[in-house]
Amino acid sequence: MDTTMAIRVEGLHKQFGRGKRQVKAVQNLHLAVKVGQVYGFLGPNGAGKTTTIRMLLDLIRPTSGAVTLFGQPVFGSAGVLRRVGALVEGATFYPYLSGRKNLEVLARTGGYYDAKRVQAIIEQVGMADRADRPAKGYSTGMKQRMGLAATLLGDPDLIILDEPTNGLDPAGIQEMRLFIRDLADKQGKTVFLSSHMLNEIEQVCDRVAIINKGKLVREGTVGDLLDEQSRLLVEADPLDKAQAVLGANWTLHSNGGRHLTVEARRDAVPDIIRKLVENQINVYQVSPQR
Repeated sequence: MDTTMAIRVEGLHKQFGRGKRQVKAVQNLHLAVKVGQVYGFLGPNGAGKTTTIRMLLDLIRPTSGAVTLFGQPVFGSAGVLRRVGALVEGATFYPYLSGRKNLEVLARTGGYYDAKRVQAIIEQVGMADRADRPAKGYSTGMKQRMGLAATLLGDPDLIILDEPTNGLDPAGIQEMRLFIRDLADKQGKTVFLSSHMLNEIEQVCDRVAIINKGKLVREGTVGDLLDEQSRLLVEADPLDKAQAVLGANWTLHSNGGRHLTVEARRDAVPDIIRKLVENQINVYQVSPQR
């Protein structure tokens, strides 16, 4: 039993329908998430992220392939799911109960009710002043916060979050990012974070898997994937002089105005800036073209 891996996915396939209506939602997916990581699952809407998460949680069965959590198979072994907390496709509550009462119901039915822990989690997610209002009056952001609180009730080792910043304002998004990092860094949790927002994944995750049309496109550390970007956006003036200086070493594309696209990796940035400055060219920015 491999206890160093919180999640291992091997050859996962999922298709819906048959014949001409067949949809291959996930195709030959392989993932390995180490214990203690914040792991990003990045892709556009419809890429297969939520379908994958549902298979991780045994909510739907794959067409083929295997999923293990903490070394135990998910399919046919529900016990390991007690170590998992999940927020998938938004949070839903009893509208006539307060947020606190909803959490208490969940905790009691799960067999881990503790009034002090419920209060502590409410404070953690920033809902202390709104927890006793009826849930029917909650905004989307407030529901997301309470949904996160619900995932933490059983003190899970693995936390799976599907688009957790939906409905949050910029301040709330930043709070969520810090909270997710604290779950891993201070509490030793493993977090599997699904999102379609590159910026969100880049700022909070240790590793990232990029999925599109059900297929794994790339996987690696955030730093490695950023370093692999092969185009840089250069803003300089005068532009014709910058083109002459840089064109001797790199392939260039003009974007008009004061911008150039340079076909070069991020580790070329110091050389590019040095050559421009040495030739008395004003440099306003050099950044990876995303």
